[in-house]
Amino acid sequence: MLSRMNAVCRRSFSQLCRGPSVTAEVSKGRGIHLSCRRRTVMPAWVIGKYGGNEVLRFSDNVLFPIIHYPNEVIIKVHAASVNPIDVNMRSGYGAKSLNMSRDPLHIKTAGSEFPLILGRDVSGTVMECGLNVKYFKPGDQVWAAVPPWKQGTFAEFVVASVNEVSLKPKSLSHTEAASLPYVTLTAWAALVNSCGLSKEKCPGKRVLIIGSSGGVGTAAVQLLKAWGAHVTAVCSGNAFNLMKDLGADDIIDYTVESLQEQLKTRDQFDTILDNIGGSSEELALQYLKPWSGATFVTLVTPFLYNNDQLGIADGMMRTGVTLASKVMKHYYKGIHYRWGFFTPSGPSLDVIGELVDAGKIRPTIEHVFPLSDVPQAFQKLEAGHARGKSVIQVVDPKK
Repeated sequence: MLSRMNAVCRRSFSQLCRGPSVTAEVSKGRGIHLSCRRRTVMPAWVIGKYGGNEVLRFSDNVLFPIIHYPNEVIIKVHAASVNPIDVNMRSGYGAKSLNMSRDPLHIKTAGSEFPLILGRDVSGTVMECGLNVKYFKPGDQVWAAVPPWKQGTFAEFVVASVNEVSLKPKSLSHTEAASLPYVTLTAWAALVNSCGLSKEKCPGKRVLIIGSSGGVGTAAVQLLKAWGAHVTAVCSGNAFNLMKDLGADDIIDYTVESLQEQLKTRDQFDTILDNIGGSSEELALQYLKPWSGATFVTLVTPFLYNNDQLGIADGMMRTGVTLASKVMKHYYKGIHYRWGFFTPSGPSLDVIGELVDAGKIRPTIEHVFPLSDVPQAFQKLEAGHARGKSVIQVVDPKK
């Protein structure tokens, strides 16, 4: 039996391993672990420490990813994209929490989480599949959002679990598809998982989106409009046309007059999605419909920050106290208060992909960078006021 699996593994990885032989080791519950006797490497952008843009380093000697579990696939990356989480992770944000979930074998071997590959979005081609993978096969065109505790997508190849992967929408190129998974899944987590919205519940609902012109905001506007909600978008004036083009029913330019004064002239909302944080939370008490099941959800939470500053135990305690106090405070005013967190989900991407192919959701891309210009893409994102996504093109679509 082992010799048969060895033969299969050698045949499957012959084009990927830069060495004359491949060995397979079977570990109960972990599928097949494949390793090349000669080191197998690939190009990628990595960081060897936390800091500013100067810590980004291109290397063509990064270890090739390996399937460790039977439900994993190796994806050849055609395109990726840059998200605020990448900039934050480069600076060390969330490191203490994320290291608890990272591959212990990698940390034990390297002595730390470094070298760390950033990048969460991927659109590409399945190259290899674990033994338990049934839904995908080599050659499938897929997209996914890889969670932040795993090695990322600013590389030639990446490993992902099948529950994180979905077939790429046929109507999109890889460059277009790479702009959507992380932001649409973040919007999905906030609106569906936290607020309980759905295709059936959205018609007739009034939803306010604070910070609507960024990646998550543009995804949320389109998802809600696809499901029939009335959407009010808050943005600066130079994003007005973008919001109108995406289907927002009402647009508030916060640079013209205070947001509070402008909201006084609107009807109350069933849901508020806050992408900005800070004083925005006070809007929940004033402009949501009390005692009607109305929900305020924010994507700006102190969870990772508390753990970074106080350590895991004290940080979790501080976070729990903060969340409980806010939930109770708003509950006594007839408002549901929620935090939203990105959640990787291939099944959710299946639904989002159907909406994409139906023309209900489309990518909003501001700039496309080659793989060589990853630092420039980070600089652009850090400059702020993005009007869509910055995509990293790993494979030239003309070739």
